[in-house]
Amino acid sequence: MRRRQFLKATGLGLAASSVPGLSLAKADTDSRFVLIVLRGAVDGLAVAAPYGDSNYRSLRGELALADPGSDQGLLKLDGTFGLHPALPGLYRDFERKDALVVHAVASPYRERSHFDGQDVLENGGASVGVSRDGWLNRAIAPLGGSLGNETAIALAQNTPLVLRGANSVTSWAPSRLPDAADSTIARLQNLYADDEFFATRLAQALDAQAIANEAGGMDAPARRGNEAQFFKTNMESAARFLTADNGPRIAVLEAGGWDTHANQGAATGQLANRFSGLDDGITALRDGLGDAWSSTVVAIVTEFGRTVRVNGTRGTDHGTASAAILTGGAVNGGRVIADWPGLANKDLFQGRDLRPTTDLRSIFKSVLVDHLELDDAVIEAEVFPNSATARPLDSLIRA
Repeated sequence: MRRRQFLKATGLGLAASSVPGLSLAKADTDSRFVLIVLRGAVDGLAVAAPYGDSNYRSLRGELALADPGSDQGLLKLDGTFGLHPALPGLYRDFERKDALVVHAVASPYRERSHFDGQDVLENGGASVGVSRDGWLNRAIAPLGGSLGNETAIALAQNTPLVLRGANSVTSWAPSRLPDAADSTIARLQNLYADDEFFATRLAQALDAQAIANEAGGMDAPARRGNEAQFFKTNMESAARFLTADNGPRIAVLEAGGWDTHANQGAATGQLANRFSGLDDGITALRDGLGDAWSSTVVAIVTEFGRTVRVNGTRGTDHGTASAAILTGGAVNGGRVIADWPGLANKDLFQGRDLRPTTDLRSIFKSVLVDHLELDDAVIEAEVFPNSATARPLDSLIRA
């Protein structure tokens, strides 16, 4: 195998090696969009608990959260829903009308495989394997991305499916290895001087590192046992790239560890700790973006929800509908959007799950059209084909 074939086959390229978590892209827009995929299926009834539903406490049992105003109680969103108490930063966004919750939401997927559920969420279709590229990659072309001028960047060891496809994206990650010597960089530049593809990728890597160096560098914390700090570091990195001159305007991050089959906890415990790390990461992103926060939308989503009832190991199993959060200065927030199906036994999906009433693609369509200003026809024909039943939601974005 020749050198070029080997490098392509292994996906090698200095701009393509990265820490799990972040992908970025440039765009001919001043609006920013950050997609956060919480892998493992987040319990939407813990994200925003329906304390006003008369069946909530009896079904949730020991996982039920206290009413707003109580010790370790929910943060009141309205007369029906309360935000988990480990999300105070997001709650402040909600109070400032910079955040909203969409409840009883799901992709078209109705089974319970993490891998397949994530595939459907990211391919933008109605079933597993319907497309081998991602809906956000398909949205990049109208935004003006091209090789060497990417609309999106991934902070991830492997670019997530949602950003894979024919349109060029880039990636970056803090390295745990010593920096390469200037002489080594010069030799690499000479080696790739006549190879447009690899010369461009090397230039991208050097540009990304220059952004990092201007910000004082970005250290890569050890991931094992420190997921929250790892995620926060990636969020800080995303902010630096999104605010750089000629930098990307779209970022994709991912965070794992949401598969709470055992010892989930309620106001405290395993899930609460995850929420706290998510909240700290959003705060770091907001602080890092500064004035750019006003033109930013952050979408926080997961592949599916969890069962309504507690299982035998004090956790929850794979479910269907969950809750999504939008935050950012461009969000028309301060609301919970829910065609609430209810938690009576007759209203549950397959007798065990929160029934989905809103398609995740409806949220994504609204962001792409009303925030990134893509054409409706492009969305329906190219980004989310055959998705007429997933109608965009009105007024998610500030006018």
